Amino acid sequence: MFARTERLLLRPVWNEDAAALTKAICDEAIVRNLANAPWPYTMADARAFIAIDHHERTPNFMIIRRTNGLSELIGSCGLAYYEDGIEIGYWIARQHWGLGYASEAARAVLEIAHSLGHKQICAGYFADNPASGHVLRKLGFLKTGALTSRYSKGRAGPAAMIAMRIRDLAKTLKLNEPEGGCNIALCPPAYYDSHYNDEKLGDEKLGDEKSCETILKTAA
Repeated sequence: MFARTERLLLRPVWNEDAAALTKAICDEAIVRNLANAPWPYTMADARAFIAIDHHERTPNFMIIRRTNGLSELIGSCGLAYYEDGIEIGYWIARQHWGLGYASEAARAVLEIAHSLGHKQICAGYFADNPASGHVLRKLGFLKTGALTSRYSKGRAGPAAMIAMRIRDLAKTLKLNEPEGGCNIALCPPAYYDSHYNDEKLGDEKLGDEKSCETILKTAA
């Protein structure tokens, strides 16, 4: 599964991504705010992540910045089973912080979650990482009132985490639709064959391909 937003391409991770993935995530300021990424982060860790077989109902995506030139892997966003529900998680390379990429990618993944039939989505952020909490609030997540403790491999120990949840995903997506609407194209795997690369796909107009379903069109 693939998705395109105004500035980003979201696609599965490939074996060829190992070096770019290691370069993007190899930053303690990123890893310490994730639960499952180790620190230091090595090429071996990237290869181990690439080898994970993600369930079709919990896809994970590499976030590719679409440019007119060479595309760039700038982060990751995806879904996972956690406790009694589905959780969304994400990270963005440090040099791209503050540009809205996290919320743009996560919004697309929430649309994908809705298309997969998920009704509720949970999330959380470490208490000393309020920027992530801002992203989640922007997406429509609300605090559950629970302050939990979650182990972080990057911290080599537990840390306080603030739990958040979207209880009605369809309603929240509608209420938090960006001003002027947004345009997200959801594409099946067959769309991205060996004749395409990130640059070519990134330069195409959203919705041009018949094999892509525009799941949220620009508001009239």
